[in-house]
Amino acid sequence: MRALPGFRAPPPLLLLGLLAAARPGLADSHPPASSFTSLPIREEMMAKYFNLSLESHDISLTEHSNVPVEKNITLERPSNIELKCQFTTSGDLNSVNVTWKKGDELLENNYFINATGGILYTQYMFTIINSKQMGSYSCIFEEEKERRGTFNFKVPELHGKNKPLITYVGDTTVLLCKCQDCFPLNWTWYSSNGSVQVPVGDQMHDRYVISGTNANETRLKIMQLSEEDQGSYWCHAIFQLGESEEHIQLVVLSYLVPLKVFLAIAAEVVLLVAIILLCEVYTKKKEKHQDEGKEFEQIEQLKSDDSNGVENNAPRHRKNESVSP
Repeated sequence: MRALPGFRAPPPLLLLGLLAAARPGLADSHPPASSFTSLPIREEMMAKYFNLSLESHDISLTEHSNVPVEKNITLERPSNIELKCQFTTSGDLNSVNVTWKKGDELLENNYFINATGGILYTQYMFTIINSKQMGSYSCIFEEEKERRGTFNFKVPELHGKNKPLITYVGDTTVLLCKCQDCFPLNWTWYSSNGSVQVPVGDQMHDRYVISGTNANETRLKIMQLSEEDQGSYWCHAIFQLGESEEHIQLVVLSYLVPLKVFLAIAAEVVLLVAIILLCEVYTKKKEKHQDEGKEFEQIEQLKSDDSNGVENNAPRHRKNESVSP
């Protein structure tokens, strides 16, 4: 469904303004209590909406956009929201159908459409006051194909320790959770050694202490650790518009574990030294056998040379004897 250029359905703030302007007349005529919301409640609603901050966000799309464009928005408290999308195309703007959706639900009010040159603008205004209104809001431009821009509203994320926290039996450890630039209404800690989460609190055990230096962080101190304390711990934050949590893995080791590692390393060192010594002994024996072999060859060579010398001299001696008178 495409709205007319320049048209926008009356936002909640405008309706409240009209109700406020009509208040004296309604008071003078003393309407029945069931006809309208009572004046104090109506004034409370006005104050509630007019005191909210305005969050404005925009997305730009073109006819060459092949993938949806997304923008993640962190929202901690109720706010007035203004979402703007612009679509640039070289085609006919009148042939472009513009719609807004929350998830898969079509939104039919509180937005308008305008065109300037080759750019089509659309704006959607509303107010987020509870968790049900969080989620994804999309502006959709349909020409030959669909181009979509999506605004994802979510509560702030929590930050803990990404890697497992390794400690030893009998030690004291502190688990820390933070919320960057946000202030939860309440913090809660849970532990789980399986699929069931169990609340952790000061009243449960004197070994647990929950504290926080600042409102945007919480600390869980565990004293006299035992192997039963090992497992997953969750810090849980409650905001006006929803909840968020973070996971921290705690590993508790016995002192026998590093001892076993030390013994394993020592055994490897002993084995390595033994191999080196055996290699040296083997090398020396091999060299000794080679030296003995060389001496034996030299002795045999000498014996061979001596025997050859005796044989060569004997004929020469007999020849000399035959020449003499």
